Amino acid sequence: MNEFVESTRERVREAAAQGKALRIRGGGSKDFYGGALVGEVLDTRSHRGIVAYDPSELVLTVRAGTPLAEVEAVLAASGQCLAFEPPHFGAQATIGGCVAAGLSGPRRVQAGSVRDFLLGATLMDGRGEVLRFGGQVMKNVAGFDTFRLQAGALGTLGLLLELSFKVLPRPEASLTRVFEADAATAIQTMNRLAGQPLPITAACHVDGRLHLRLSGNEAAVRAAAATLGGSEAEDGEAFWLALREQRLPFFADAQPLWRLAVKSTTAPLSALGEELIDWGGAQRWLHSTAPAEQIRAEAAKADGHATRFRSDDRRDVFQRPTPALMALQQRLKRSFDPAGVFNPGRLFPDF
Repeated sequence: MNEFVESTRERVREAAAQGKALRIRGGGSKDFYGGALVGEVLDTRSHRGIVAYDPSELVLTVRAGTPLAEVEAVLAASGQCLAFEPPHFGAQATIGGCVAAGLSGPRRVQAGSVRDFLLGATLMDGRGEVLRFGGQVMKNVAGFDTFRLQAGALGTLGLLLELSFKVLPRPEASLTRVFEADAATAIQTMNRLAGQPLPITAACHVDGRLHLRLSGNEAAVRAAAATLGGSEAEDGEAFWLALREQRLPFFADAQPLWRLAVKSTTAPLSALGEELIDWGGAQRWLHSTAPAEQIRAEAAKADGHATRFRSDDRRDVFQRPTPALMALQQRLKRSFDPAGVFNPGRLFPDF
């Protein structure tokens, strides 16, 4: 056990005994996300480094405080990547923060989410005990997928120490086609194309234009581009990077930014505010000053939910689950963190 783990164990046990809160923090690039920040900072950045990586096995194990950019550079050197394209939101982003936030980039629509690529995790619970879940092989089926609960938990269920991921080869070729289209037409087009054998790895509509990214084998990408038509973006990858990191002009609006997860066929939500449509229609970014109840009611009509993503108001950031599901989450919290040491209120005020 290394020095970071031993010193942190004592700190966690002391906090639990004294009823104090600890705020787990890596690079702080996602401090804006979730409920108000409470507790003494527990900085993870000294706990860094690649633990194991065999490109031929497509598996990477890394310490949670490792910079996300460093992880991606190591993978890129072997022609591989984190297929879910995690957003950084800052140069100091860590791989542990990536998992804790549970956010995925434009390729989510085709590849899957951060949760789908987790193979295992080592974490410290609120008693200071080190727990290991999952494994370092893709066919590990022992036990429950408890480690996947950490994706999106914002550190409320424990301190992530090590993480194992399935990684994938980087696409051989990639290009972006652009079409003039209104939101309704774009939604219809994205859903129609989703059912066709085309190498579409991202689909977004913003500012009256539909952007489709094609990735894969060079010949397949070129053939698909010829089939789809449209115009080729001058620098398509720059667009998708700007979308992932929320640097597009759309995100400069000072109004509260909402993130809605809905059915991909959901009609435009322009009546509520300015909308960017991502993930082939399944993710909507919405600038709106409408009441939270109204926005969440519209999301519910589309079998979805809404998150107050960026706002000065950090109350009720996440849509509260049903009473039964909330009771289950609270039991999990008590199991992993009985004294409520880690990140209190980051998910829900009473969590």
